Amino acid sequence: MIKHNCHDSKLTPMTQKKHPIPPQILSNKVVAKSRLFTVESLELKFSNNEERQYERIRGGGRGAVMIVPLTKDNELLLVREYCAGTNDYQLGFPKGLIDPGETPEQAANRELKEEVGFGADYLKRLKAVSIAPSHFNTTMHIMVAKQLYSQALPGDEPEPLVVVKWPLTDWRSLLTQDDFTEARSVAALLLLDQYLASGVIDE
Repeated sequence: MIKHNCHDSKLTPMTQKKHPIPPQILSNKVVAKSRLFTVESLELKFSNNEERQYERIRGGGRGAVMIVPLTKDNELLLVREYCAGTNDYQLGFPKGLIDPGETPEQAANRELKEEVGFGADYLKRLKAVSIAPSHFNTTMHIMVAKQLYSQALPGDEPEPLVVVKWPLTDWRSLLTQDDFTEARSVAALLLLDQYLASGVIDE
């Protein structure tokens, strides 16, 4: 059983003290760079005068999108693709970077066409999430896509992606799949459940 201190019981997420002032950046320099990543070293001074060195991966600034496509037959569309970080194939929702000049909605529609062969007449942003905010300063926009229509665009993947249809009624079983482990896809699935449970008719 979890025991609570009587003083702690009065605290809520809205009343707990926050840290509104970020530390001062004393210096910022690039320490490593590759084709995909730029690593910066930050010298920081916090409000209590403590100084620390942090490293972060510089984001491109435009962010990325992840799309949860829902067909008229109430099926989720996922892709299975190779992931170099884990050196295996992972099941997840279509995703990609926002290209220069694109809105998140335009990027989502393009990625859908490239990865699953469908466009969407309806897109709704569910939430913008951070990706490892301690080390990475980029944002991913998670969206639900409905009213799909068949249209494919060539993508940049080295091999064809495997498109997997998953019954919406069985969405919870996705969480038990050994190859469905990416935190962003898990978050997208739970956000979709929240969105559908809200009962809002917005088509």
